Amino acid sequence: MSLSIRLSRGGSKKRPYYRIVVADARSPRDGRFIEKIGNYNPLLAKDAEARIVLDADRARHWLGVGAQPTDRVARFLDAAGVKERAARNNPNKAKPGEKATERAEERAEKLKAQQEAEAETKATAAAAVEVATDDVAPEAHAVVEATSEETLAVNEATPDSEAGDTGANEGQSAQAPAEG
Repeated sequence: MSLSIRLSRGGSKKRPYYRIVVADARSPRDGRFIEKIGNYNPLLAKDAEARIVLDADRARHWLGVGAQPTDRVARFLDAAGVKERAARNNPNKAKPGEKATERAEERAEKLKAQQEAEAETKATAAAAVEVATDDVAPEAHAVVEATSEETLAVNEATPDSEAGDTGANEGQSAQAPAEG
């Protein structure tokens, strides 16, 4: 018969309370057990003394008989100084899986292709502007500048269309009766 020292859940929904029990490994989690050696209340503060209550002598006895603690109970036993627990290290735990790695690589390739396309578009646009400016004579530059100055002067002389709209709105508000 293989023995385990494990947690048996009690308490109500969303209010867990565990008993630390020695049980046959084949029995259900909350089912039959051989002996209760402590309890664990995760709702209490981590520094509270009543959070974990453990009978260290009985735990040593059952460990001597061959009972195997679960990982959580092994942590409790290590904290109580009953049984030394080897530290675990899983350096691959935080690494993404194969599909996530593939998706990241695809995103990187798409981003790189998009950046290359934008750079190529900018280069062709710059080359087209450069060719267009080389073809135009210096006299044409002066004509374009003069035309743009005349356009600015004409725009400044004409009244804004927005100003006319506000005047129409003011007239409508003057005709509307005042509500009190």
